[in-house]
Amino acid sequence: MLSKITSYALIGLDGVPVEVETDINKGMVSYELVGLPDTAVKESKERVYSAIRNSLLHFPVNKITVNLAPADVRKEGGQYDLPIAVSLLAASGQLTANADGIVMLGELALDGSLRAVNGILPVLISAKSRGYKKFIVPAGNAGEASYIEGIEVYALKTLRETFEFLSGTPFEPVKVRSFEAAKSRTSYGCDLSYVRGQAMAKRALEIAVAGGHNILLAGPPGTGKTMLARCIPTIMPDMTFEEALEVTKILSVSGELGEEGIVSLRPFRTPHHTASAVSLCGGGSSRIRAGEISKAHRGVLFLDELPEYTRSALEALRQPLEDGKITVTRSGGAITFPADFILCASMNPCPCGNLGSKEKQCNCTAAQIRRYRSKISGPLLDRIDLQVEVDAVKYEELAGDADGEKSSEVKARVERARAIQRERFSAEESVTVNADMGEAQIKKYCRLTSDCENILRTAFERLSLSARARSRIIKVARTIADLDASEEIRPKHILEATSYRNFDSTKQL
Repeated sequence: MLSKITSYALIGLDGVPVEVETDINKGMVSYELVGLPDTAVKESKERVYSAIRNSLLHFPVNKITVNLAPADVRKEGGQYDLPIAVSLLAASGQLTANADGIVMLGELALDGSLRAVNGILPVLISAKSRGYKKFIVPAGNAGEASYIEGIEVYALKTLRETFEFLSGTPFEPVKVRSFEAAKSRTSYGCDLSYVRGQAMAKRALEIAVAGGHNILLAGPPGTGKTMLARCIPTIMPDMTFEEALEVTKILSVSGELGEEGIVSLRPFRTPHHTASAVSLCGGGSSRIRAGEISKAHRGVLFLDELPEYTRSALEALRQPLEDGKITVTRSGGAITFPADFILCASMNPCPCGNLGSKEKQCNCTAAQIRRYRSKISGPLLDRIDLQVEVDAVKYEELAGDADGEKSSEVKARVERARAIQRERFSAEESVTVNADMGEAQIKKYCRLTSDCENILRTAFERLSLSARARSRIIKVARTIADLDASEEIRPKHILEATSYRNFDSTKQL
């Protein structure tokens, strides 16, 4: 007897329907599983056997052939346990109900209970777009399944419950939850008002977030660079539901999704400086996985002590910083992951960290400083719009009672600037913030007066800037003008934007 059950495979962040076909015939007792399964799928036989027996059902003793179609798509993970078990029950005549149109995923424990699997959210979104409306998933995946409207999702606990549901026993589908309620239950746990002093760095952070620009904080140890970086998400606009789904899909596939089932806060990823280019950008030998830059999508990627990262890892960031996405190519194919993030990097000005400090003496030689800075290439620095010098804070500022400006106040100004940009770029398909502008948009929306051109020409010649640096200064100036609610870019905006790139390579970056 032949049965067919629908499941799903994931290729990157996109789902592909998989037909689990089971044929049971008389003949020599055997069990064959075909359809390009990996080791985890091949081992499903033992899990399925024990789960069926411990669910008080009968495992057929016949010639069994299980095919996972299409045959040219590699099947990975334990999510095929449940559809394989159900197809065996249907092919052996124990389950007579029609299961057509129901998508099933779930890993089976030996006692028949269902374990949660990764990637449920992208599966639901992909399957819904193909017309599927009914799903059976493990109870542990109910959280992320509860934010998709227009479908029925049944989060069941065991194989026995699945059997009873398909046999006609009524179960309640997962209730759709509100994204706004999820946002109200979470917080970042830090605030910009906790940072004492550093007025210039705070101003730079505001500009960076308002326009989506990358930023570098350079200064001695202990000056608050890390604390400033951790405050960046607190001044970013709240994520929309669409943005939250984008981020949740990535973390769901990566197995890093929390119990809430959806990501409601901007990601803040800070990989260790020993991270490889593959861990940053994504990849893998058998299955291509998202890297740290994709997990930071719609949020912040913080690289602490930038020169300590390997040269290859840093150079791999150049293309994603320009395109907002990354295509990872391996022998098994190519997958594109989103990577639209704000890069925040920090570093010491020299190995000892005291170069340029007003309080401490630097003991590094010129050769040591050059070797230290040579780890960061000019092309990468060129892609960092704001490069800010952070100096030590005076004791009076640390001991004072007055709190600084709260993140909520800065966030309000950022949101006003973002609203201006949304209106400006409403007719543009791929541009949402000033940092996304190409040369065509710069020419259209960033017209400079003769005074602004003179200032920019002087900076270009004195600082030996590249064409890319010129464009990025104009973008930053446009953001500063938006924060001032100015339709025109004025000389003061160009001057401030230029000041964030005024670095002498013999003194500081």
